[in-house]
Amino acid sequence: MAYQDGTATLRTPCATLPLEIAASYRARTRGLLGRDGVEGALLLTPAASVHTFRMRFPIDVAYLDRRLRVIALTTMAPGRLGLPRPRARHVLEAEAGAMAAWGLRVGARVSVERLDRP
Repeated sequence: MAYQDGTATLRTPCATLPLEIAASYRARTRGLLGRDGVEGALLLTPAASVHTFRMRFPIDVAYLDRRLRVIALTTMAPGRLGLPRPRARHVLEAEAGAMAAWGLRVGARVSVERLDRP
């Protein structure tokens, strides 16, 4: 699936929540910078690593393969540089602690349903 900037719904094993998609270079570069929080999650695509420099809050990060299966999970404090994950094609970001509540773990699969189709 080719992604474009916009909004969608994210379905995880235990939750359905709002999702913001950052597919353009500009949107991926901005990410969660300058925000005090995020409602739901942010999907960066394509992406294999992230950083939290200049971020105001800690985040959960899920690295996803091309089939949207979680290949790694981590929590990052502000001011950190994440390791690149070679098999990752997408990165899902949310406020720290959220992903455990959504039932995300390594091996879990998520789905994305676009809301604003062109």
